[in-house]
Amino acid sequence: MAITLYELAGADPALRFSPYCWRTRLALAHKGLAFEAVPWRFTENAAIAFSGQAKVPVLVDGETVVSDSWAIAQHLERAYPDRPSLFGGASGMAHARFINAWADSALHPGIARCVVRDILDVLRPQDQAYFRHSREKAFGMPLEAVVADRATTVEAWRMVLAPLRLILRHQDWIGGEAPDYTDYIVLGSLQWPRCVSRFTLLEADDPVAAWQRRGLALFDGLAGRAPTA
Repeated sequence: MAITLYELAGADPALRFSPYCWRTRLALAHKGLAFEAVPWRFTENAAIAFSGQAKVPVLVDGETVVSDSWAIAQHLERAYPDRPSLFGGASGMAHARFINAWADSALHPGIARCVVRDILDVLRPQDQAYFRHSREKAFGMPLEAVVADRATTVEAWRMVLAPLRLILRHQDWIGGEAPDYTDYIVLGSLQWPRCVSRFTLLEADDPVAAWQRRGLALFDGLAGRAPTA
């Protein structure tokens, strides 16, 4: 059955920058599943109305429609048990759920405070108006003010990565000897700023940066070859 993935894009339809969509892209590659990628923008709610909600990623797998990256990963694991496992069993899924929550609650806020203004520059004009209004309402200040102190913000954000650095002292991947969905969760989080901003989040000698470079090379450089701003 054909698989279609609706994912967030910039004014350039090839620029895909959602951390959640990247988690799904990498999960599909891990499973060895071909898919058609459809660009979607913030103001194109009608294009995914069939999913019953208004956010991407949306996966259409035959007659099955799944939204939310975590739900999509679970679907892929159930629907394609003969393909490489994303989790390595129930306990692995439980551990991945923790990493998913950690990335969303601990990594993303700091990333947003470093690059949210840069996102504006990669969007179409009609999406820029929506993005500025919605994000400034959420932050309670202009986007320019959000990132004004990002040189300090990034230092605090780097400290949040301490648990990951400790893990990488003992193994190459969050998943252990080989990458699994836990790696794709965090790689997706870091692919977001990589695609939309030139601001340096990770210092070159950071063990997390070395891990990211290994991740960018996975699947013939799927993430590493992705267009950036």
